[in-house]
Amino acid sequence: MRGILASSIGVTCAAALALPLAPPATAADAEPAPTAEAATRAAVTARPDVPGSTRSLPLRPLARDRASGAAVLGLAPRAVRPFSLLGVVWDDPATELHGRVRVRTRATGTGAWSGWRDVETHYADHGADPGGAEGAADGVRGATAPLWVGESDGVEIRVLPEPGEDVGEGEEEGSGGGAFGLDESGDGESGLGESGLGEPGVVEPEADEPEDGDHAGVPSGLRLELVDPGEETPDGPRTGAMSAEATAASAANSALAPLGALELPALNDERTRREYLALRGAELTGRQRAEPYIGPRPAIVTRRGWGADESLREKRFVYTGKVKAAFVHHTASGNTYTCAQAPSLVRGFYRYHVRSLGWRDIGYNFLVDKCGRIYEGRAGGVAKPVKGAHTLGFNTNTTGIAVIGSYGSKKPSSSAVKAVARLTAWKLGLHGMNPRAKTYLKSAGGNLYRKGKKVRLNVISGHRDGFNTSCPGGKLYKKLGTARSTAARYQGR
Repeated sequence: MRGILASSIGVTCAAALALPLAPPATAADAEPAPTAEAATRAAVTARPDVPGSTRSLPLRPLARDRASGAAVLGLAPRAVRPFSLLGVVWDDPATELHGRVRVRTRATGTGAWSGWRDVETHYADHGADPGGAEGAADGVRGATAPLWVGESDGVEIRVLPEPGEDVGEGEEEGSGGGAFGLDESGDGESGLGESGLGEPGVVEPEADEPEDGDHAGVPSGLRLELVDPGEETPDGPRTGAMSAEATAASAANSALAPLGALELPALNDERTRREYLALRGAELTGRQRAEPYIGPRPAIVTRRGWGADESLREKRFVYTGKVKAAFVHHTASGNTYTCAQAPSLVRGFYRYHVRSLGWRDIGYNFLVDKCGRIYEGRAGGVAKPVKGAHTLGFNTNTTGIAVIGSYGSKKPSSSAVKAVARLTAWKLGLHGMNPRAKTYLKSAGGNLYRKGKKVRLNVISGHRDGFNTSCPGGKLYKKLGTARSTAARYQGR
């Protein structure tokens, strides 16, 4: 989500679909048979984790941009297995997608198609530090931000590289206008029937490699990722025996809550102080023991509470040193979710980060929904200095907090801002950091600061303070001053 984004580019708006897509064919849509190892693991461990799936579909040439002659990649409207979150990935994480990605989806049940929606194309700045083990691992991919679309069973996507023409005046998003700026007589297939309506019998094909062509500004290996975060029931998959991975993730919080806890309860000032002394007592000076500046611990939904499938992530936990700063982000996934759906979004981000992008775990240390509920992110213990993959160049000695939603033009809720203040007052307080102060961090490299440069930053910073990006969105960024002063007040400063 760079501050200097690719210019707005016109994308074809295919005629509105008047006919429903056929349901996916059973044979063509069947999941591959599980490996013997996976089957054995499933039989041996009664996993309490919420199931889910990821479907990867290659994007193909569909038409030509009239201005540049470049091929427009995408997928014609098609029926797919239900999913709720999507994104686009490509082979080389160091390559950027210069262009515009637009999608529309069909709601499960109603069969209604959404209008065209933009997918944020700049996401490389959310990730592991350059040159580190996680960032250089095999299988790491470039990607757009994830987009939450709700439960859907149909999709259409267009990727138009720069340069291109904007949609003509009067053509609104989702209006089903003509193919402005496109020449559908090109070599690519349009995926539209003779009537210009969605072809009713189209289903998703078997995954294969995209066709070669002139795709200026578009990385190779472009694929659409459709993520089903899995279902969640009150007494369903989270009950019963925990797997070894789930046990380890829960045990990382054993000093704060019983094994298998779905939530760490909020504590008052006195109980937080006692817990702080138990956690850090041996390291503290007499004054720090007598007058600790730490906010009361807020309630935090654990990984088990939001239904993490712990078999997806790498088993080991990676820690950094003292947490000297918190970076605040937004997920750029849209604001259409309800608070009841927030655990599904967290599961979707987790699966997207691990399965689609190749990261070792979800990138953020914490997430906050619009109702102010806080979720444990990367595994390893919420009171411990877990190293995340959230602010490229500044993942060492920091923690990453993502507010779920897009806040470039929409104000964050007061509940979300208050939750950020409560969380930082506690988390930074564990390490003796003043939320209103500044600190020095060493850059691991990025587009604002060279590798090795010591940078003076706010203890509570926005993502854009460490990287040239629009994250966490202008409206949320303007609220960070309020979060700092409120967090300091919670600490008793």
